[in-house]
Amino acid sequence: MMRTAVYPGSFDPITYGHLDIIERASKMVDKLIIGVLSNSSKTPLFSPEERVNMIRKVTENIPNTEVVSFDGLLVDFVDAVGATIVVRGLRAESDFEYESHWAQANRLIRPNQDSIFLVTRADLSFVSSSAVRELARYNGDISLYVPPYIESVIKEKLNRRDK
Repeated sequence: MMRTAVYPGSFDPITYGHLDIIERASKMVDKLIIGVLSNSSKTPLFSPEERVNMIRKVTENIPNTEVVSFDGLLVDFVDAVGATIVVRGLRAESDFEYESHWAQANRLIRPNQDSIFLVTRADLSFVSSSAVRELARYNGDISLYVPPYIESVIKEKLNRRDK
């Protein structure tokens, strides 16, 4: 039986922290689907299509990954792609509290689905997409947080917005 997992998130933009989780999780399963959430409660910098394309570019060296956008309930998406595992990255204790509540709720709805939590590397534990966006808006150096390709796409997007 093929083990398929979903790593969901907004990925606006994808960071080295996300990539750390993707690389590690991809070694644990046969197929890792990176689910790009169209989150209506957030105002993203990038459209779902842009985020999917960006993630595909920076994960092209990880052969067992696929990038798909979705909206709606995570449990429904996990079913739709034939997965049974949800991967979540944890940066701090507060992440565990938040994620464990969702994992428990989702497990009540779909007992066949389970969650695994991966703790982000210590040197990446403070990196967040919102911090990267904020830093980039004020011309801060984001090269420690995102791959060069992502950095260039962010700068291009912000330059177009400013004009």
